Amino acid sequence: MKINILTLFPEMFSGPFQHSIIKRAIFDKKIQVNFINIRDFGLGKHKVVDDKVFGGGVGMILRVDVIAKALESIKEANSPAGGKTKTILLDARGKTFSQKLAKEFSDFEILNIICGHYEGFDERILELVDETISIGDFILTGGEIAAMLITDSVARLVLGVLKDGATNNESFSISDQDHNQLLEYPQYTLPREFNGMKVPEILLNGNHKEIEKWKKEKAIEITKKQRPDLVR
Repeated sequence: MKINILTLFPEMFSGPFQHSIIKRAIFDKKIQVNFINIRDFGLGKHKVVDDKVFGGGVGMILRVDVIAKALESIKEANSPAGGKTKTILLDARGKTFSQKLAKEFSDFEILNIICGHYEGFDERILELVDETISIGDFILTGGEIAAMLITDSVARLVLGVLKDGATNNESFSISDQDHNQLLEYPQYTLPREFNGMKVPEILLNGNHKEIEKWKKEKAIEITKKQRPDLVR
């Protein structure tokens, strides 16, 4: 899978993608992460990428012609091979990102992520993308941190990045008989007792059928308590 991140600040990504699963996935060539500096497509000798808002408003917004040129460069780089492609724009007004979307995105051969910045972007940029995505009901200075989050969650779902079955029993991958998404059940390791807190006896008795039943019951219990919105 190839992930192209369009950003004004590619240097922000130097640390997060040089460690752990993402680093290994890149090294093993399971994924390829490219950074496209939007400023490289800016106008004039000063590489202008933004301008004032028509009708008045605070700050500057990204120009549609600049973003269009940046996206065109990606198409040219991928030609003639191409691939199943998804282009998303990070926007506070977008669809809230979720594990379901992460799985959908991981099935694409190419994922283009545009990081917004400044006070926003020209509305016509929406015509250049497939979808707008938000990571929650709050505002960030720019889309870079959101792009890191999405890249991490998508990359780990790409075939071969993790061991088979590694994502089957984690939060949002477990479901009940009504197909509700559930949070993960409690897990424990040594020591068996710490400051009076003991590992549940059922996890130590070796009865796998009872253990699986306990896990599902606890997943439902935790989900109802912590995220009742997930349970119909």
